[in-house]
Amino acid sequence: MGLNAIAYIYGSVEEVFFEKCKTILQDERVTYIPLSQMHSIEQEKFSHFMVSGELEEIKEVITYIEIQGGSLGIVPFPSQKNLIRTFALPSKLEESVALAIEKTEQKIDLLYCNSELVIQEVVIGDAPPLDTYDAVLKNKNIFKRLQLFFHTLRKVKRLHHTRITLIDENEKEIKVSAVGLVGVEYQNGTFASKLISSQINATDGKLSLLILAPVSMLQYVGYLFHALISQWKSEQLPRSLGYVRSSQLKVETGRPLEVLVDSAVRFETPVVLRSTKESLLLSVGEAFWERQSADVKGKNSVKIDHLPSDEESANYLAKAIPFFSHASQEQYASLFSSLREESRLSSTFMVLLVLATMIATFGLFINSSSVIIGAMLLAPLMQPIVSLSMGVLRQDSVLELSSAKTIAVGVLSVLLTAAAIAWFIPIEKMTSEMSGRLFPTTLDLFVAIASGMAAAYAKSNEKILGSLAGVAIAVALVPPIAVAGVGLGWGEWHMFSSAFLLFLTNLVGIVLAAALTFVVLGYSPIRIAKKGIITWFIIAALVAIPLYNSFEKMKENIAIQKRLANIHFTLKKQEVVLSHIQLIEHSKILEVRCEVIASGFLSPEEKKLLKEVIEKTIGKKVEVIATFRYRL
Repeated sequence: MGLNAIAYIYGSVEEVFFEKCKTILQDERVTYIPLSQMHSIEQEKFSHFMVSGELEEIKEVITYIEIQGGSLGIVPFPSQKNLIRTFALPSKLEESVALAIEKTEQKIDLLYCNSELVIQEVVIGDAPPLDTYDAVLKNKNIFKRLQLFFHTLRKVKRLHHTRITLIDENEKEIKVSAVGLVGVEYQNGTFASKLISSQINATDGKLSLLILAPVSMLQYVGYLFHALISQWKSEQLPRSLGYVRSSQLKVETGRPLEVLVDSAVRFETPVVLRSTKESLLLSVGEAFWERQSADVKGKNSVKIDHLPSDEESANYLAKAIPFFSHASQEQYASLFSSLREESRLSSTFMVLLVLATMIATFGLFINSSSVIIGAMLLAPLMQPIVSLSMGVLRQDSVLELSSAKTIAVGVLSVLLTAAAIAWFIPIEKMTSEMSGRLFPTTLDLFVAIASGMAAAYAKSNEKILGSLAGVAIAVALVPPIAVAGVGLGWGEWHMFSSAFLLFLTNLVGIVLAAALTFVVLGYSPIRIAKKGIITWFIIAALVAIPLYNSFEKMKENIAIQKRLANIHFTLKKQEVVLSHIQLIEHSKILEVRCEVIASGFLSPEEKKLLKEVIEKTIGKKVEVIATFRYRL
């Protein structure tokens, strides 16, 4: 038998399949050897090997060829779709036989879990859907994807973190808390391998281990949505995932975890994963090589900084994954210390607040938005309000009282300062900057809620603390109090109450939204936060009543303006159009201010008729103040 002879090792194969293979290979020098006789093969007689059989039988042959030397080609069954995907093998029998018989000079790495070969993946613990092939989504419509999403979501209740220690070939320890791990050697179409495809190369001697470590249900749901429903692709890993690349990793866990090799249970932790560099000549499809990342340099890499690793987080997450994330004691202590300091009344706080009030009040009188914005940036009133939200959240009476005292003194100082300025300035004229803060609606409450969320998020993250300046501008705390103070100075109760309602809207919205945001960020369990949040929900609902009435009135006025603007009519021989329509609410009657564009002068009778048309359009008696313009 010559050196070019080929040995076809077969395991459990169907007779029809095997006969087809023989027919295709009838012109080749092939010796057919059952798997049971593999170890009696005279190795030097064959230059190349082929194999068909069950996955475990194919793995046995691969291990044998790796030790004895030689090249190998796989002829898969049509049902072995995962194997076909992994090595990019042809699905048609003639093509797969043609590839398998072709001797290759290109070696690939092999992955082992303890002493067992891993072809597709090794799963440690629970890692849905990382261990799923993305082919399950192929040609699936949105309803099927949603069905799979909710099916996977039902597994969440059984997920628990455990302490995991990874020890690489240099005895370097990596500690993390996670629910499961998935190790892969090749880009094989699983969710795990697709997420880290840029880190996978079949010839670099490195295995890739993906770590699933969600810190909240919301985060895990977000990851599932990203994986199973969203078509959006990102270059970054989801926040609940990390990865490690190394040639060897010993995996030790706080409690024994089940280890699956190629979907079959094989071991319990601890286990050792190792990659053998370029140890097998295997005939694979061209697509296999195209999937290898050219950016991989063969060095170890670790990306787990964002995953929970401290003892406190590990113990907390071992009980159950919370709905919201859980801030560590270090994070909480740092933020709480800062908020407690900012809740205290100080001379610096008072000086800045009085100066900001003076600037804002003068800006209101000269009708300058830029001056008022400067006052917003200077005013420190946002700080004790955010501190109050944390006191509400944690039911910390000391922090609540300290913050409330600072806010109350600050508001009183703003009112008195603005009232004093209004009393001394011999001008009593309502500017547009003042009037713009006299008609708060539910839209202002929504602005306050969004600003409260932004303030809490910025406060919890030192990297974006500078964003608080933008929040201060958006919510504008001092200007409405200053307008209320001007109302006091002028003795205008309506002006005071309307502007102060806007401030209360901002205060309630910020406190409630900031507290809810701190809950989501994990600074308090819901059982503690529940009482304070419910209380402020009730306060927000009470404040929302007059705001809703104002909103409805604004909608009504806009509708009236549209109806009046669409009036095109003829008074006797005069063509009349209304423009620049303004509605001003007085205690007894609605005032309509507008421009009347006519083709000629209107007589007193025509003016009376015009008022009647306006009142008929609006549906009630009004006072009309008109500026007449004439079309020439």
